[in-house]
Amino acid sequence: MSRPDPVYIDAQPNTFQRGLEYQDFVCELLARHHIVLQNIASKRFQFEVGENLQGWEIKLDRPCTETGRLSIEIAEKSRAAMPNWTPSGIYREDNSWLYIQGNYELVFLFAVNWLRRYYEQRVAEADVHEAFGTVRKFYLPLDAACVGAIKFFDLREEPSS
Repeated sequence: MSRPDPVYIDAQPNTFQRGLEYQDFVCELLARHHIVLQNIASKRFQFEVGENLQGWEIKLDRPCTETGRLSIEIAEKSRAAMPNWTPSGIYREDNSWLYIQGNYELVFLFAVNWLRRYYEQRVAEADVHEAFGTVRKFYLPLDAACVGAIKFFDLREEPSS
């Protein structure tokens, strides 16, 4: 029996499914480089442990190649009408220490503490943005992302098999 996708009333349609497909894409990409990721499927264990046993958060950022920046999440709400923000993304309170973000062309691996330092030292409150009233984020230019990333995959340069 399959479990229903979570409902995010004010989010873009198919956000959850697209994120799962990107997570699978990243797992396969990393496996080609001899890095194996063990994802956690149940919501209970995701809340208790994290999204995977290794402590890696994976985020799809589809427009990053067009915008020239990554949209780094710092807080979220399940509905726009909710009054309080919950720490998420780089501030999610779980086992995350590595943050993987990008799209099907560019994939960046960051230390969470580097992203937090970047945000705390270089991002003004006026540069924090809200999307759909449910996500708070800041923008990290791709040139800064390339400098700060532990590992960077540019799949536009890889020959297709």
